Amino acid sequence: MASAAEQLAANINFSAFSKAEDLKKRIWFTLGALVIYRLGTYIPLPGIDPAAFEASFTGHKQGVLELFNMFSGGAVQRMAIFALNIMPYISASIIIQLMTSVIPSLETLKKEGESGRKVINQYTRYLTVILASFQAYGIAVGLSSQQGVVTEPGPFFVISTVITLVGGTMFLMWLGEQITSRGIGNGSSLIIFAGIVAAFPAAIANTLELGRQGAISTPLILLVVVMAIAVIAFIVFMERAQRRLVITYPKRQVGNRVYEGQTSFLPLKLNTSGVIPPIFASSLLLLPTTIANFSANAGTGGVLGTITSLLGHGRPLYIVMYVGMIVFFAFFYTAVVFNPVETADNLRKHGGFLPGIRPGERTAAFIDKVLTRITVLGAGYLAIICVLPELLISYAAMPFYFGGTSLLIVVSVTMDTVAQIHGHLQAHQYEGLIKKSRLRGKKR
Repeated sequence: MASAAEQLAANINFSAFSKAEDLKKRIWFTLGALVIYRLGTYIPLPGIDPAAFEASFTGHKQGVLELFNMFSGGAVQRMAIFALNIMPYISASIIIQLMTSVIPSLETLKKEGESGRKVINQYTRYLTVILASFQAYGIAVGLSSQQGVVTEPGPFFVISTVITLVGGTMFLMWLGEQITSRGIGNGSSLIIFAGIVAAFPAAIANTLELGRQGAISTPLILLVVVMAIAVIAFIVFMERAQRRLVITYPKRQVGNRVYEGQTSFLPLKLNTSGVIPPIFASSLLLLPTTIANFSANAGTGGVLGTITSLLGHGRPLYIVMYVGMIVFFAFFYTAVVFNPVETADNLRKHGGFLPGIRPGERTAAFIDKVLTRITVLGAGYLAIICVLPELLISYAAMPFYFGGTSLLIVVSVTMDTVAQIHGHLQAHQYEGLIKKSRLRGKKR
């Protein structure tokens, strides 16, 4: 007779999906929220001439602006009310996360459970408002300095632009939290995911048009398709890779009950840092290009022009610095989000130990050694994923959306969302099995 787990796995199909009413409501809520977000990316800021700004953006789109425009789904190019997107909130979350490891008071709040998490989330929102205000003010001043972009430049335009952009960011932050609690998947990640995916059709159409015009050969387009499929499969394999450390819990007595010895695992992800290292590395390397594009002396062949030419896509210096920054941020962020000493202390408090390793400092040193080794593999994986498309972009002038960072974000968010959908289906199937089973006391 098949076990309950086997029955559960066999019954997860489209019929089970159609009966999961709560899951369908969550999916519809998520899709509706993403539609609202996409509509907001087409509402321009008040006082902006959209045609004049788009012409100005086309001349300065190389650099950080192009990266942010990709994450915002084209909102920067249209200078919409969601031009800042949710990036200030993500930056604030990362800053607060880094501060919790160096400020004792924040570290204490982190250990207080749900109440401490709420206080940290509130601090994150306050920092989001501050970061968004600075960025919005810089955008307002920059727009005012461009000839013909703003219809009526002045203090009123600066104030209205700051309020609109900050309000758009806070609305997206709230929308992301609603998706997380009432929908499917992580709301902030899905908003960035929607912005990247929304530009895929235009990028694909642009590539096919270049092939039709003869600018790109047909074999190269086929090579890009095969490479994209291979990269996606490689990302899925590496993102699911884990190094499991065996943990043994001895036989123990709690009150009048005796618990038998158990064995479990401590899973260490191969890529603990996620997509943070490529995003940070891309942003820092694209800053010189952005400054040069907005500088009047960028084309005079000065120091800034030389740096910009050396840091172009596909150049040796760019590749070397890109790989170096990815490796650095991979180790740095892994050290921030995972503390081997704290993990070893928690294992000792609960009576768990690694076979053959003395609890305490020896366990922390062993975990740190294993984590360092797998982080080397994770950093190498991120470097390969991000550098190979960069070489292809430089060689064939392919659209920026085929970069490794965008594929990494899309695949990671898709895997996380599918895992949550599968979890809801399993919960629904368990409820169905319990209702169909003949349990004692059911009639009562």
